[in-house]
Formats: sequence, C-alpha cells, structure tokens
Amino acid sequence: MPVDATPDPYADPMAFGQRMQILRTRRGLSRPVTAGLLGRSPSWVKQVERGEIGMPKLPVVLRIAELLRVRDLADLTGDQSAPVDLFIGPGHPRLQAVRDAVNTLSLSSDREAPPAAHLSARLAKAWAARHQAANHREVLGELLPGLIRDAQLAVRQADSAADRRAAQAVLSETYSLAQFFLAYQPESALLWRVAERGMVAAQESEDPHAIGVAAWLAAQAHRDSGPTHFDAADSMTMEALAYLERFLPDGDDRVRAIAGALQFEAGYTAARRGMKGAAWGWWDKAQTTAKRLPTTYYHPVTSFSQAIMGAHAVTVAVELRAGGESVRQANTADAQAIPSRPRLARHRIEEARAYQLNGQQETALATLERAHEAAPETIRYNGYARRIVLEETESKVPERRRRAAVLAERLGLLAA
Repeated sequence: MPVDATPDPYADPMAFGQRMQILRTRRGLSRPVTAGLLGRSPSWVKQVERGEIGMPKLPVVLRIAELLRVRDLADLTGDQSAPVDLFIGPGHPRLQAVRDAVNTLSLSSDREAPPAAHLSARLAKAWAARHQAANHREVLGELLPGLIRDAQLAVRQADSAADRRAAQAVLSETYSLAQFFLAYQPESALLWRVAERGMVAAQESEDPHAIGVAAWLAAQAHRDSGPTHFDAADSMTMEALAYLERFLPDGDDRVRAIAGALQFEAGYTAARRGMKGAAWGWWDKAQTTAKRLPTTYYHPVTSFSQAIMGAHAVTVAVELRAGGESVRQANTADAQAIPSRPRLARHRIEEARAYQLNGQQETALATLERAHEAAPETIRYNGYARRIVLEETESKVPERRRRAAVLAERLGLLAA
C-alpha cells in the first residue's frame, strides 16, 4: 500500500482505536460531535483513538457501532471469531428470487401484460398483506418477483402515452414495495438500484403521489447512509415538498398524506442533526397535515396518518437524545391505534430506545419483547433493537441478562 493511502479499517492487524478513527472520519463526524453523541468528552475519544485507553466495554462499543453505522461489529473490534451484524440483518431466503426479478429484463415475451388497473389492485393487496403479517418480508418476498416482472412488462407493452404513464406509476410503486423488502439486508447496491429505478419510473409517470413516495424513500436511504448524506436527504425532501405544493389544494388523501410524510422526514433528519427547534417545527407541520386527513385514514406506504403522529413524536425525541421527553412521548402515544404489525413493532423499538435513554433498561427489554410479538422480522432486521439486546446480554442483573440472551437467540444475533 502506498504510504499516503487511506488505511483500511478492515485490514488485520489494527487496533480498535485506529478502526474507530478511520470509520468516524469516513462518516464525516468530528471528535467533539462524536463525543457529544456518546455522552463522553472529546479528550476521551482522542485517547481511545490513540490507544491510550483500551477498547471500551461492550455497551459502549455497541453505541459507537450504532453511531458509525458499522455493518458488522467485527469491522470495529477486529475480532472475526464471532461476527455480529448490527445494521444489516441476515439475507432473507427469498432475496435471490427478488434479486433475479430486478436484474432480469426480458425484452421479448409471448404473454400479454396485465392491465395497469389489475396490477394496482395486486399492489393494494400486497401492501395490506404486509401490514397484517408478522413476518412481512416473507410475504413480500413471495409476491414481489411476479409483480416486478408484470409491471415491467406493462410498461413495455403500453400502447399510448397515457397507458405508459399509468404503467410507470405502478412500476414505481412496485419498486417502493421492493425497498421495504430489501432494507437492512446485505444488498445495499441492489437497494440503491431499485430506489433509482423507482424514481425514474415515478418521474416518467408524472404522478405526484408516485413522485412523492419515491422521494420519501430516497430521502430515507440518504439519511441512513450517515451524516455526510444528510444534505442530500434534505434536498430530496424539500424538492419533493415544493413540487407537491401545487397539488395539495385539489389533491386526494394520498397526495396529502405523502406530503405529510415528507414533512416528518424533514423533522427526522433535523433531529438526527441535533436541531431541536427545526425537528419539532416540522413535526408540527406534519401534525397539521395529518389532522386534515380522515380519522381512519392510513397511508399504505408511509403509514402516515393521525394515528402515527404519536409514534413520530417518540422518534423525534429519541433522535434528539432527550430521555425524559422520549419517555413522556412514549407514554402519550396510542400504540394500539397503529393498525400495521411491522409499524407497531417499529414503534415498540423506538419506545425501547426511549426507555434505555432514560435509564429504564428493564422496561426497554420488556418493550423489545413486545416488538418481537408484533412482528419478529421487524426487530430481527433493526439495528437499534439488536444493539440494545446485545447490551443487555452483558447486564449485571441476572434476570435481565437471561431475558436478553433468550431474545438474542430468537433474533439469531450471536450465530457465527
């Protein structure tokens, strides 16, 4: 390796502190910011990175891994003997079939494509099935290959410009559905490819709802890539909101809901930046939009609704690292009003983060058990949940340690 080359944190041997410094720098985080998010001093971070302090205990290591969005704990610790994926879950058994459907583009076919209306009805049933299923990736993995191929075929066989736009809208939403399946699986390149195709199809459709959904998912993908991508997430969100503004006066509930979902995404990213005023300001705007929707309305893609705003408030408080406020919001939110099993499980995970921030580890663990009851696949693929469970396997309280070990085994966390 040339002497001026950037060190590779995955190369052995390399000390924990060196790996931490390289990964922190790649994420665009300064030492003071890193220290603040970890609840430590900048001098502590500096000492760890220089090797003046040895590798911290597991709970601290896990929080560093969460902050740096490390995929595998071994990438940070250097210990390859027991790899533990954190923010990337296991590959689903149906991943290969979905990958093949995305990557295969048959330009000739003897069969006739289903009408766009028929595909839209299938999509609606797929979204409903996802919300009702405890193992929603299994459901989507079964439905997606056929939907992807049929939607692609409908675009190619469209006879008129109007038919082609309608088919593109269906194809875009099909790719949106695929992103829910692919998220947090070991196929980041495929996820980005699907996101980009979804955005292209949405723009070709000229459908404001399809464009809004594609932008919403793209903004999430950028934000989850780390602080250096927050500007891209905000840019995507703001451009989509500006585009949708002219459709809102006469738009249907779907258009209003995707605008509200984007408003919350702006608040979510602001909270990740630590911008308290902006985060709650955008939440207020989303709340105003939600109140303009029918009480029973529930957006099938984003879950945006009146029912979800309490859960969104928990997320904002958690991302702002406000433990007491997080618990207050968790106690206020009506979880039973959330009709989607995977979204309810996600909310339970956010509640668990709130309780842990507030020093209520036992309640946090019990809440993760409730998340597992609601939707096992949601918690299995969620990095925050995985981190909390692993921390509790090191608890000094025997009962918490035992419960955490049972849940870790259910999640397949410690498998080599």
